[in-house]
Amino acid sequence: MTDITQADTDASAAGEASAGDELDAARGRSAAAAEPATSAETERAARKVREGTVVSNAMDKTAVVAVVDRVRHAKYNKFVLRTKKLHAHDETNDVNVGDKVRVMETRPLSKTKRWRITDVVERAK
Repeated sequence: MTDITQADTDASAAGEASAGDELDAARGRSAAAAEPATSAETERAARKVREGTVVSNAMDKTAVVAVVDRVRHAKYNKFVLRTKKLHAHDETNDVNVGDKVRVMETRPLSKTKRWRITDVVERAK
């Protein structure tokens, strides 16, 4: 007797859709879309990495890094040097003015801080 009831419950569970599946179908989503995403689908994009020179370290745990980019002028097609100052997080306060550092994009740490110092490429002389 127990074998029949077990088989019946297995068949009914396999054949019937749950209430959650019916709601997803009513909203226009498939059952596969309702499942959580796998780790391969949730990979984030590569973070931006820049190299620059420290121009100020007066703040606590923050350094101002000047990043120089060579960009082609739109009209004259000559290369122009563009300097951008980035506020970077320096957890250990170990960089000094003149150091060449590598910075990586990160989540907002303050109003102006969106970068963190990953490593010192060259110390100032």
